[in-house]
Amino acid sequence: MGRSHALSGWVAGLAVAPMVGLTSVAEVVPFAAATAGYALLPDLDHPGAGASRLLGPLTGFVSSVVRAFSSLLYSLTKGPRDEDGTGQHRHASHTLAAAILLGMATSSAGAAGGWRAVLAVALLGLILAADALGDWVLTLVLAAGAWTIAGTWLPGESAAHNLHAGLDSIGSWIGVAVAVGMFVHCLGDSLTKSGCPWLWPLPIRGETWYEIRLPRLLRFRTGGWVENLLIAPALVIAGVLLLPGGMAIAENLYNAILSTTSVWIADGS
Repeated sequence: MGRSHALSGWVAGLAVAPMVGLTSVAEVVPFAAATAGYALLPDLDHPGAGASRLLGPLTGFVSSVVRAFSSLLYSLTKGPRDEDGTGQHRHASHTLAAAILLGMATSSAGAAGGWRAVLAVALLGLILAADALGDWVLTLVLAAGAWTIAGTWLPGESAAHNLHAGLDSIGSWIGVAVAVGMFVHCLGDSLTKSGCPWLWPLPIRGETWYEIRLPRLLRFRTGGWVENLLIAPALVIAGVLLLPGGMAIAENLYNAILSTTSVWIADGS
């Protein structure tokens, strides 16, 4: 589900950005790209995931640490009705608690480290997103930065100054991008047959790692036709419409098509 996770993170980032006061292209696009990337981060607990293979041995080592920690946490906190598993994939990193903790950590880093910390966190998210979605993400972020620099340039101000200002405006909100991305991943896994125990450590029916999931008839298989033919296309459309100005462009395009169609009908009659 790597692509769908990243797309859902992108859409969530575009939707949440205005809620935290980020409205310009230079703010919204990097924020959404970071959310898209961090929507892939929970799968560090799987050695074959894109996040685990991204930087070779480095992310492979991080993945092994995440799996070991998750397994230990599972063995220490599992309830009487939790299954006898390893507690690795879809466990510690797939919880609301993990999303909040990492979000708070990166938020503090963004507040304390300024634009440099924001850039570091956002770049990691951007690399993760580009690995899952393709280079168009990088192109879009660079275009957003160039557009803003060109639009806000004043005599005596450098491009770097404008870039720093845009990143500074994100500041501690970068932690929200991280937390939202990770939580969106958990929600996405809850749509599948396996579910996701994101409410840990809340005990439910004797399980502290209770898999939250849809009713049986509404669940779908990872990588199946529901994901590829329904969910992914819907996320792509939403991801375009939620871009700054996207709805206005779509409305103008719709009106233009409607007007042209009306003219053709009138001429035909």
